[in-house]
Amino acid sequence: MASQLTFIGAGNMAGAIFAGLVDSGYPADAITATATHQQALERHRARYGINITTDNAAAVSEADVVVLAVKPQIMREVCEPLQEALQISRPLMISVAAGLTVDTLTRWLGDDSLAIIRCMPNTPAMVGEGAMGLYATAAVSEAQRELAGEILSAVGMVEWVEEEGLLNAVTAIAGSAPAYFFYMYEALEQAGVARGLPQESARRLALQTAFGAARMARESEFDPQTLKRQVMSPHGTTEEAIKSLENAGFEKMIDNATLACFKRAESLARELDDQ
Repeated sequence: MASQLTFIGAGNMAGAIFAGLVDSGYPADAITATATHQQALERHRARYGINITTDNAAAVSEADVVVLAVKPQIMREVCEPLQEALQISRPLMISVAAGLTVDTLTRWLGDDSLAIIRCMPNTPAMVGEGAMGLYATAAVSEAQRELAGEILSAVGMVEWVEEEGLLNAVTAIAGSAPAYFFYMYEALEQAGVARGLPQESARRLALQTAFGAARMARESEFDPQTLKRQVMSPHGTTEEAIKSLENAGFEKMIDNATLACFKRAESLARELDDQ
């Protein structure tokens, strides 16, 4: 029998996860989504066949796994009314809310013995190509770790970290990183236009090249440094471009950007913990 899954919140990330589950064959009648807006829930039921309700506590009391998928700013008001229901079902809790530490979640949920997994996802999960970092508390069993991995693998790859603070590093190189690549695509498109290409042509070429390079990197036996060298003929065009990037401090710019992201993730966690 499939584990009963409850999603508290039915926004983009929750929708991506239960859509991925249903598409991969997970029984829709084992999934329940809750939200404050009935109309949004009805759309999900019509499309995926899942159960829906506006009663969070009722959905939690029958769940094996609860996915907390609301914005961090409203998480406290969502969690505190669940405390009694959680004592009935004792589910695995998975939070996909950025910045909320385990200590904060356990305080709001009223029980520091609950099995909790924090997940740092990214937006490509909405097209089934996410990259997620997962951290589990000591209360999480091996079976629960495997179940969480199976659930979240429906929308991409998962990477476990053994220290909660490392989720801030995941934020820096995966959670926020789609925007870095979009910025690169934008810059390449503009560069193509500056060299005389029509904008639509420049956009298609930049995006397809990015897609192809990512696929090569994922499927190749070689590391990125080797793949880069394979494109660079001695004294050729690519070598000149790479030299220009090196001279402009490209690696340092990336390091600075990820460090700024990492520090903001740390400070955001402190701000939310103080609520």
